[in-house]
Amino acid sequence: MQFSYFLPVHIEFGWYKVNDVAEFVKPYGKRVLIVTGRSSAKKSGLYDRVVEKLDAAQIGHVLFDEVDANPLTTTALKGADIAKQNGCDAVLAIGGGSIMDCAKGIAFMAVNDGDINDYIFGRSFSDNALPLIVIPTTCGTGSEGNGFGVLTNPKTGDKKSLRCNAIVPKVSIVDPSVMTTMPSSVLASVGFDALCHNIEAYTSKMAQPFTDALSYYGVQLLAQYLVPLYKHVKSVASGESPILTDEQVKTAWESITLASTIGGMVINTAGVTLGHGLEHPVSGLKDITHGVGLAVIEPVVVDFTWSANSVKFGALARIFNYGDGSELGEALHTIVSELDMITNLTELGLTKGDIPWLVDNVYVVAAGNLANTVADVSRDDVERLYRKMF
Repeated sequence: MQFSYFLPVHIEFGWYKVNDVAEFVKPYGKRVLIVTGRSSAKKSGLYDRVVEKLDAAQIGHVLFDEVDANPLTTTALKGADIAKQNGCDAVLAIGGGSIMDCAKGIAFMAVNDGDINDYIFGRSFSDNALPLIVIPTTCGTGSEGNGFGVLTNPKTGDKKSLRCNAIVPKVSIVDPSVMTTMPSSVLASVGFDALCHNIEAYTSKMAQPFTDALSYYGVQLLAQYLVPLYKHVKSVASGESPILTDEQVKTAWESITLASTIGGMVINTAGVTLGHGLEHPVSGLKDITHGVGLAVIEPVVVDFTWSANSVKFGALARIFNYGDGSELGEALHTIVSELDMITNLTELGLTKGDIPWLVDNVYVVAAGNLANTVADVSRDDVERLYRKMF
């Protein structure tokens, strides 16, 4: 047995850890660029809480609040320019995966010259970036646990990761308390994304003992807690009686948050596979929420790939109380239904006329994902799989 495992991330996990943000930022900078979305961090009050702590510690800060879902390379470049113009020596991200991914691009391009797309596609290389501290506010992408920053080129629709160790966060403040303001629909999307990360890492050709142990545990946590927590959050928002007790709610939020971070960590080493490979062209073309796209794609992909490693897919199926790997796709279809998510590409605004572009784009942005997949995948297979999703 031989393998290599390297992940230089400092995770601070726990309720109300965000109150110690200044302590974690101080070693890395005297002036930080705070990266957020357009409104959610402000509406929740989290941005003001963070600023109060930074001000008390006399840490200067500049706000960049222009990040949208499926962040663009151009947005990262704009943020990097603002960081340079204001003399920022660190980046602090507050938000979900889109914000953290964009912050990674900002931290990277603040100290590197050239075209960010050259770095994304491996035509240029650097392992330098401003120090990055992140506060994830959604439990899904796991961006707090890896050196990937997924960005979309608005000119081409290419959605692909910037990857290097320099953009692994110096500190990830993983605080379940800041997750609890998510609407149920967001919880469903990000939670399903976390589940896919763990499933794909566990079944990847690049899987190894550490990622197997972590990802299997991540799937167990999500299988037990995601649907009940979703139903509870939805019920409370509708003014109905709570489904879970306060203690059960606390445990569920901790578990989903932990599973998300685990998912980010394991894909840093084992990578993602065919499900993500087929989803990135979809959300790159139509600006679809990533987890929503995966809800359509992952069950179909699992049905296609399970027989190439029936032992591992079978182990996952049994977590969901199904007999063998041939039933894991059915288990995922059931979860998608219980999370009230969309089940076909037509409802996401795509047509069969988009299939040629999607297939071509898979080989532009996701060739590595196909290589990680345990099953052999041909171009004809990719086209057939997309057609099954309409």
